[in-house]
Amino acid sequence: MGKDISSPEVPLSSRRRRSLLPGRSRALSRPLSPAGLAVLLLLAAALGMAQQCMGRGGAPPSTAPSGEGGWYEVFFTAPRFPDAPEFHRGGVADALIAAIDGAQRTLDVAVYEIDLMPVAEALLRARDRGVRVRVVTETDNADTKAVARLRAGGIPVVTDERGGYMHNKFMVIDGERVWTGSMNFTYNDVYQNNNNAALLRSSELARNYAVKFAAMFERRAFGPARPSGDTTPRLTIHEIPVENYFAPEDPTVEAIVRAIRGARERIVFMAFAFTHPRIGDALLERARAGVEIHGVFESSGAGSPVSQFNRLRRAGIDVLKDGNPYNMHHKVFVIDRRVVIFGSYNFSRNAERDNDENFLIVTDPAMAARFEEEFARVYEQALNPPRGGRWPDGMLAWAR
Repeated sequence: MGKDISSPEVPLSSRRRRSLLPGRSRALSRPLSPAGLAVLLLLAAALGMAQQCMGRGGAPPSTAPSGEGGWYEVFFTAPRFPDAPEFHRGGVADALIAAIDGAQRTLDVAVYEIDLMPVAEALLRARDRGVRVRVVTETDNADTKAVARLRAGGIPVVTDERGGYMHNKFMVIDGERVWTGSMNFTYNDVYQNNNNAALLRSSELARNYAVKFAAMFERRAFGPARPSGDTTPRLTIHEIPVENYFAPEDPTVEAIVRAIRGARERIVFMAFAFTHPRIGDALLERARAGVEIHGVFESSGAGSPVSQFNRLRRAGIDVLKDGNPYNMHHKVFVIDRRVVIFGSYNFSRNAERDNDENFLIVTDPAMAARFEEEFARVYEQALNPPRGGRWPDGMLAWAR
């Protein structure tokens, strides 16, 4: 419980309740233009209509178009407030379970936290039909009922046993497909928190993730103990440029800063934790160059002295605190409506130096459009958070 993924300096407990403060700021330092706001609100309204069907049963997953050659699908959670146990079915969990059920030979899972019992049962079904199933998880979260169920069913589970976090959220399926994103395999992350996930079909990409998984599972090489240079960071998948980085061994901040500095027109971002000054520097540089920038921060960390929220706001950049009474858990940049950065990687020094993390930089306008739609919904909710939003008594809030 003494570890913190957002920044070494942020005193945030991993099991802390968070209130939706009445004084949460809704002002804009540099507001969207009327036309820009209209576009965002139209997109948000369209997604809001989809959320209407959440009143009966679970939330449907929001799925991306098939992409060039049908090689990826993108999913977004659709949190509802207030939450209730009867809503904990369907949604992105169905897509995750379907991916597990589709495994035929091997299934390697590296995820910070697992407490979704339907996911545990899907992994056990895979083992029962002869799939080799292996799991790596964070030591601090190895005591869940779901993990105990996996172990009791004969699935080997390895934990990191160290100070930094094993903060990945990925699966490698049959050496051909990768599931990754910001979503832990937990009830909170699927049904309460804003998250993204992607299922990517590429044997080359799967090889990268398989190499990292093997280092953790087979050699117990976590964090700085893992060498760099054994993956291919730049790939072309169906003629789409893809970059793939792992922390802490790869030059992750350099890759993010390089992508931001390439912006010519527009940057939007959603950040659960954004404390890294070099990434903040890159945004300020682009703002001075005239690039339009809009961002949403998870509110519980935005007031920290090391958060970049106030720094960017003082510079006139349009940044808001999120409006989800639970957590806005994305770690996303969308650049010029064509480049997307997403994964498990918070924009922090801990992610850069200590944690086991991964992220992708995908240059694809179709994927970027899906993340822009999600940004529109999150931005609109930041402007108009639920009335009376507060944590239910006893809720464990600081989900990662």
